[in-house]
Amino acid sequence: MNLLRALATVSSFTLASRILGFVRDSVIARAFGAGLATDAFIVAFRIPNLLRRLFAEGAFSQAFVPILAEYRNRRGDTETHALLDHVTGFLTVALILVTAVGTVAAPLIIWISAPGFSADPGKFGLTVALLQVTFPYILFISLTALAAGVLNTWGRFSVPAATPILLNLSFIVFALWLAPYFDPPVMALAWAVFVGGALQLAFQIPFLLRLRLLPRPRLSLAHEGMRRVLRQMGPAVLGVSVGQVSLLINTIFASFLVTGSVSWLYYADRLMEFPTGLLGAALGTILLPSLSKTFADGAHGEYSRLLDWGLRLTILLAVPAAAALAVLAVPLIATLFHYGAFSAEDVRQTRSALVAYSVGLVGLILVRVLAPAFYARQDIRTPVKIAVLTLVATQLMNLVFVWPLQHAGLALAIGLGACMNATLLYRGLRSRGIFQPQPGWGRFFAQVGAATVAMTVTLAFAAGAAAWWMEAGAGLRAARLTGVVVAGIAAYGAVLWLGGVRPRDFIKRGAD
Repeated sequence: MNLLRALATVSSFTLASRILGFVRDSVIARAFGAGLATDAFIVAFRIPNLLRRLFAEGAFSQAFVPILAEYRNRRGDTETHALLDHVTGFLTVALILVTAVGTVAAPLIIWISAPGFSADPGKFGLTVALLQVTFPYILFISLTALAAGVLNTWGRFSVPAATPILLNLSFIVFALWLAPYFDPPVMALAWAVFVGGALQLAFQIPFLLRLRLLPRPRLSLAHEGMRRVLRQMGPAVLGVSVGQVSLLINTIFASFLVTGSVSWLYYADRLMEFPTGLLGAALGTILLPSLSKTFADGAHGEYSRLLDWGLRLTILLAVPAAAALAVLAVPLIATLFHYGAFSAEDVRQTRSALVAYSVGLVGLILVRVLAPAFYARQDIRTPVKIAVLTLVATQLMNLVFVWPLQHAGLALAIGLGACMNATLLYRGLRSRGIFQPQPGWGRFFAQVGAATVAMTVTLAFAAGAAAWWMEAGAGLRAARLTGVVVAGIAAYGAVLWLGGVRPRDFIKRGAD
């Protein structure tokens, strides 16, 4: 399997999903702005979305995929199917119980996660009602993550990568055409989450059937493989999802700030998710099965080379992405969101959060590559210790930054925390002899650094004054932003080419 081709496939579908995600957010921004209703929905959606990242796509995937790969490579089809059936049975029962409890306990959950909302009974009540509709999303998306883990282990990366498109389409349909039929209209967004989750699960079932891997749920706590998955899941929650825990705590801080703070952080985070999803999530997805297989086979040299390949791609693409987000903050936010109820002040406040977030973009993406390097070896303890330390440090930085910088200080704390997390993970791999860098890193850093400087100068010159982006029409903004981005990419690519970097340098074979 060509990992570069697999990465291109996953990234292409992720790109389509992210573009639709921006369309979705633009539609929501135009309809609801950054006021009370949007704050309420963002908090209500963040709870099940956080659980999705913590348990479904985070801890569960990192615990399940290495064990599933071990069963597939060493134990044969019968035992592999038994593992899948037992994990599915337990997960389904647990999710139904969690969904029921979460729906009933919605007022308590909102009081804990956004205590500042309790000062406004209307805002608090609306948030509770929205959460009760969105909470079942965790049931649908967790089972979707189970199916995605199976498909990724069998090398069918494109189907899971395309699945999130359905959620964005659901948002767009409900926001554009169905919102007037709900009272209040923002309730349409909650039902978009519910329907989108169900569609994502239904989409993957035919592909499991084609591979003859559709689970037949069985419930038995005695199954050895399922118990191993559960043991790995508990500590993996912190190890892989410390950033999401920080986001939830940030919501608590932001709920005490001026109205709109939650929304400004949300829109900035959405822009940050574009490169983290396009590169970080995609790389983590394709690397984990291959790293798991090489570890199971005892191929330690190949394991190190795979990780080196992933780290080089991260530096190659994440460093310029961070610089571009900082330089193009106003053009991006104005082009995507500055319509209808989304005011010029909302653009300025979202920009400050995005610039702060961009400081930690490389760290955020590196964590997506370095953490799976531990989980592929079924080592949970090391990343958990690092995650706990990072979480504590991030919250201390929150306390320091939130008062002088307000919501931007919360974004800065998450970015710096991610850089700390990535640094400690890297040191852990090196100190244990797990990762040995391949030759040429010094020259590679110089090549990427020179190309990034050239790109940054090009972007700043081409973008011009911020005032133009605030006043121009939508079509002009979109056309100019496209030209600016193309010019920046051309400058970056040209300097890399002159420095001797070639696409063939990143071709890499992985586990089949």
